[in-house]
Amino acid sequence: MFSLVDRRLTSPVLVVGLGRFGSSLALGLIKGGREVLALDSSADRVQHYADRLTHVMQVDTTDEEAMRQIGASDFDQAIVAIGTDIESSVLTTVLLADLGVAEIWAKAISREHGLILERIGAHHVVYPEADMGERVAHLVSGAMLDYIQFDDEFALAKLVADESLSGTPLGELGLRARYGITVVGVRPPDSTFTYADRDTMIERGALIAVAGRIADVDRFAQELSDHN
Repeated sequence: MFSLVDRRLTSPVLVVGLGRFGSSLALGLIKGGREVLALDSSADRVQHYADRLTHVMQVDTTDEEAMRQIGASDFDQAIVAIGTDIESSVLTTVLLADLGVAEIWAKAISREHGLILERIGAHHVVYPEADMGERVAHLVSGAMLDYIQFDDEFALAKLVADESLSGTPLGELGLRARYGITVVGVRPPDSTFTYADRDTMIERGALIAVAGRIADVDRFAQELSDHN
């Protein structure tokens, strides 16, 4: 049977707001093979993205009749990517909830804004500016080349291995016991990433993917930074 979860992975997505976040998101969805209907109240933005998005329309997304006419209630997923206009963000989210959209994602510019969105019907609230700020803070403060935080406690980081990790099989380094982290992938110089196991030998200069609690990943990254 074709479930609702399966259908959401392939069904069209409604994206409301074509600022930097919304436009990047819409273009990313299209690149991933999803069909997108993008809405914005600005005629200039609609014109700008008319040739780059599947479907784009100028619509007042706080107007219930207008949203019914464009078929907003037919979408399984909608993303409210409206930025600084909090009133429009809130009213649009309420309207989509009232129309019965099964899964609503909404962008928030503050924790207070996010709490309101959750209470009025958003199923997922994202904080792009805050999340990016935290990510960059980790990148500039240590040896990390990339950093992804999965929740309030867990993270995955890409680091450059130093000489302290070379010459000994990964299973004998005792990194989990010493730092509480796990090396989940390795990319030797001039090669590609591969899964790491206890027999993996890490060369100096190799890229490693490290997973663990945020504090442990930070501590391990700082140790590598101090060695370098």
